This record gives sequence, C-alpha cells and structure tokens, in this order.
Amino acid sequence: MSAVLPPLSLDEVSRTAENPFTAVNTLLSDFNAGLIGPTKHVPLWLLARDANGKVQGGLLGQTYWSWCSIDVLAVAEPYRRQGIGSRLLVKAEEIARERGCIGIRLDTTSFQAPDFYSRHGYTEFGRIDDYPPGHARHWFMKRF
Repeated sequence: MSAVLPPLSLDEVSRTAENPFTAVNTLLSDFNAGLIGPTKHVPLWLLARDANGKVQGGLLGQTYWSWCSIDVLAVAEPYRRQGIGSRLLVKAEEIARERGCIGIRLDTTSFQAPDFYSRHGYTEFGRIDDYPPGHARHWFMKRF
C-alpha cells in the first residue's frame, strides 16, 4: 500500500541558487541505476587550439552505457573546410572505441552539418521538421 504524500508545488524557474539540472538528473540517474547499474558518464572533450593557445574548434561529448554521445562539434569560421572537424570526429571515434563503446550518436540541424556526418558514415535515424522553424533537426548514429 502506498503512503499518502503531501502535494507538491510546481515552480517555473529561470534563476535559482540550486542547480536544477543536478537536482532533476539525480532523480533519473538513481532510477536508472536501480535497473541497469551506475551510468558511469565519462566526459569526452577535445579542443583544437591555434599557435597562441586559443580554442578554434572543439568537440564536447560523453561516453556511457557503451555509447558515445556528441553534444557539440564546432570550428571557428576561418578554420572551417580544412579538415579540423573531421580530425575531431575521427579522434572522438577512436577514444569511444578505446572506452569500449559500440557506437556514437549525435544530433544536428539542417543548417549545420547533416551532410558532414553522412560523409563520415553516420546514418540518420530521426528527424523533426520545423525544429527550428524552417529547418529540421536530424539525429545520427554510427555503429562500430
């Protein structure tokens, strides 16, 4: 029999002293861990720096559940079309394999890089049109 709990208030917050991501993500992580064990998120961050040490490109992602998730891949305008993005992606794939991952997943928008990921052997597995309006969001994956 379930215990009767007091009602909860719902608050829309845009600023708070607590970290909402941590608070809510902990609830989900605890639930998931009870079913499949600890998540073991390991950041995967790669930075491409110029001769002065300034970041001109990078890839931000993480590995968990035997997969790599790429959240951001960006290259500064003057360095685009010089293979920097490809080097970042190939290095991320190499690290993901070393960590025992079976693949990579990511998303991009139609005005960003869907063709880039297709050229690198990624398969589109989802799409939402008009997200953002007039464009589409694409989800890609690549199994090793």
